[in-house]
Amino acid sequence: HPAFQAPLQRRGSRVNKFLIVGLGNIGSEYVNTRHNIGFKVLDFFARKEEINFETVKLGALAEYKFKGRTFLLLKPNTYMNLSGKAVKYWMDKENIPLENVFVITDDLNLSFGTIRIKPKGSDGGHNGLKNINLILNTQQYTRFRFGISDEFKKGQQVDYVLGDWDEEEKAKLPERLELASEIIKSFGTAGLENTMNTFNGK
Repeated sequence: HPAFQAPLQRRGSRVNKFLIVGLGNIGSEYVNTRHNIGFKVLDFFARKEEINFETVKLGALAEYKFKGRTFLLLKPNTYMNLSGKAVKYWMDKENIPLENVFVITDDLNLSFGTIRIKPKGSDGGHNGLKNINLILNTQQYTRFRFGISDEFKKGQQVDYVLGDWDEEEKAKLPERLELASEIIKSFGTAGLENTMNTFNGK
């Protein structure tokens, strides 16, 4: 699709910079919880590519360069329901256009490990997305939804999303995290359409 390719030729322009946001809660008690999959994906990516996070305003940031692109990995340290503040701050500071923003979030409506990449959408009841939609005043940004399924009894949702992965899920996570790393790179190099076609439903 020529429209997607053209801007990428302008080397050094802002088009080559991407903000990859992983949503989660700070604090050691949340590290392995389902709600923290956004942090987990970025931590896995950073370890794999041997880059480090630095504490910055409103979060932790790591920079990764690949094929002429710069990926800024952001883990907001605001609470989940204030995530939009960190996203907006770093978009403005680094002059990153909305179409280069990629938000990684957990999703109760998808079975465990299922991946859905979408160019826009509602918050689906997710407090992090709700706040991003509010602060950015749009739903037109790409989100990567990672299925955590909804195997909980009525009224147990909070305990479930803030609970740890079970043994079976833990065994399957590394392969899913590996795939998630490929998706991040693909978003920045192959573009959104190709990434959706390649990875959705994988």
